[in-house]
Amino acid sequence: MKERKEWRPLPDSITIKESKIEGLGVFATKDLSSETDLGISHVYDNRFPDNYIRLPLGAFINHHEMPNCKAIVSESHESIGKIKHIRIITDKDILSGEELTLNYIINKLDNPLWEFEYEISQ
Repeated sequence: MKERKEWRPLPDSITIKESKIEGLGVFATKDLSSETDLGISHVYDNRFPDNYIRLPLGAFINHHEMPNCKAIVSESHESIGKIKHIRIITDKDILSGEELTLNYIINKLDNPLWEFEYEISQ
C-alpha cells in the first residue's frame, strides 16, 4: 500500500494570477532551474470525454509559441505509481514572477491522435 501524503493542487514554487496572455496563468514564485518537475497537469481516466481529468496546473497554464515548459506523457511515477498522466517540466531557467507556458494543442476531441500531437509539439 502506498504511503498517504498530503496533496497540494500546486507546488509552493508556483501560483495562479492574472496573465497578459489569456485570463489567468501559472507564475513562478521563486527562481526555477531547467528540468524542474512542476507536477501533474492531467490524469488519464477513460470515463471522461477526452480521457483525461485536468488538474489546476493543466487548467491554468497558457499556450505560447516559444514556451518555457514541456509536457511529458508518463505511464507511471514514483509519487503515484502506475497511473497514466501528463507532467509539466521546465524547459529552461525561469525567474520568479515569470509566467510558465506550454506549446499545446487544445483538446482535439475529434482527433484520436491529439495526445500524440500534444506530446510531440513540446
